[in-house]
Amino acid sequence: MKNLLLLLFAIALLGCKIGDKTEKEANAESKPNVLFIYVDDLRPELGIYGAKHIKSPNIDKLGRESSVFLSAFCNVPVCGASRASLLTGLRPARNRFLDYTTWAEEEAPGISTLPELFKNNGYTTISYGKTFHHTTDNKQAWDTIWSPNCPNYLTAENLKLNSVEGQRGLPYENADVPDNSYKDGKLAEKAIEKLLELKEDNKPFFMSVGFYKPHLAFNAPKKYWDMYDPEKINVLKAGFKPSNAPEEAFHNSGELKKYYAIPKEGFVNDTMAAKLVHGYSACVSYVDAQIGMVLDELKALGLEENTIIVLCGDHGWNLREHGMWNKQCNFETSLHTPLIVKMPGYKARKIDDIVEFVDVYPTLCDLAGLQKPVHLEGNTMSEIMKDPEAKSDGIAISKWFDGVTVISGNYFYTEWISDTDSIYARMLYDHNTDPVEMNNISESPELQNLIDSLSTIQREHRGKDFWIDISRSRAPVKF
Repeated sequence: MKNLLLLLFAIALLGCKIGDKTEKEANAESKPNVLFIYVDDLRPELGIYGAKHIKSPNIDKLGRESSVFLSAFCNVPVCGASRASLLTGLRPARNRFLDYTTWAEEEAPGISTLPELFKNNGYTTISYGKTFHHTTDNKQAWDTIWSPNCPNYLTAENLKLNSVEGQRGLPYENADVPDNSYKDGKLAEKAIEKLLELKEDNKPFFMSVGFYKPHLAFNAPKKYWDMYDPEKINVLKAGFKPSNAPEEAFHNSGELKKYYAIPKEGFVNDTMAAKLVHGYSACVSYVDAQIGMVLDELKALGLEENTIIVLCGDHGWNLREHGMWNKQCNFETSLHTPLIVKMPGYKARKIDDIVEFVDVYPTLCDLAGLQKPVHLEGNTMSEIMKDPEAKSDGIAISKWFDGVTVISGNYFYTEWISDTDSIYARMLYDHNTDPVEMNNISESPELQNLIDSLSTIQREHRGKDFWIDISRSRAPVKF
């Protein structure tokens, strides 16, 4: 009898342990993980977006399994401000989220950021690479913060040029080195190691992996440059810009002009332009390969089935369109961004609805089953991901200092607004007839009713705190 009681006790104890483990595993599985992949300066110029000349097989594969938003737009076309806006769920204001120097915790104090919300709901939160522009911005949101420490340049030529005070190296590098010689290769390796650790921890996680390329300088291992034939690189005509657009629409490509061999005034020549386009393409393929390794490991570890994957750029980028390089303007090339969201159990498809980056925060709340904070200014995309018949509100708002753009249907309308909310310049493009924005039709008399309507929409959607004063200078940072 004694032995029988001991046996029953042992079975009950074992059952509790098994039950506890099962409950823990079930709890982890009930909370989907999030893998957030940020790619700096990534245009929607990828195979999955119809760009046949770009080699991006891993992002394309992810896209074939995901919701691919074909008409996604950033709210600010510069990295620091764009990331702060997306990760707080707040639109830029007159004096908030202006440029790359933005700190979210200073310009939106007291706001629960996206990673902070997940941390407060029991998630392990990890930031590897570049999530916020400043690594320690909103550091309380993360359990782990890490960024790779290695030089941007590797060749003797660029190391020598970059060593001169006040001077950078060339805006590109083609070095015959392994992938992990540059930051993004090291970042992918570290992310893979962390995924194995997270698998063993068996807790839900929110992991951001922020890749640095294709940001300038266009430095990538030689094998990625070799994927592209320099004789087949297409380069836009120098100075090709609309004559009837306001001067406020343009900048002098100052970010590029920090680099050696780039003229301080005027346009780069065709030879340099071709080298830059080649380098940008090589960097896209390089970062695509690193993303592929991380996604492959996620699948190999059995985590893919319970992980929401988000991949996005932080804004668009100009490759000589309108005579400009870099971002920092209100043309579509600076505002249009890739956005890919994979939700386990959802059918993959391409979505044409207009969405914007402030929609990402509420969407992840819905997909993960978390209560949305009251401060959010975007709309969830979860319904249009799930239901092909559902529609977004069809509006996106982007801002670069005084220029505020509303994207509605096929129209891109921008007003440059003074402190008194008066319009001192404007431009309008109809993408049905002018997809590359070469003919500003904002002064066409027959379109004034349309322009009035777009102006009203812009004011209604640009954010309730648009005139907030956080004592920031409105002058753009000089590059």
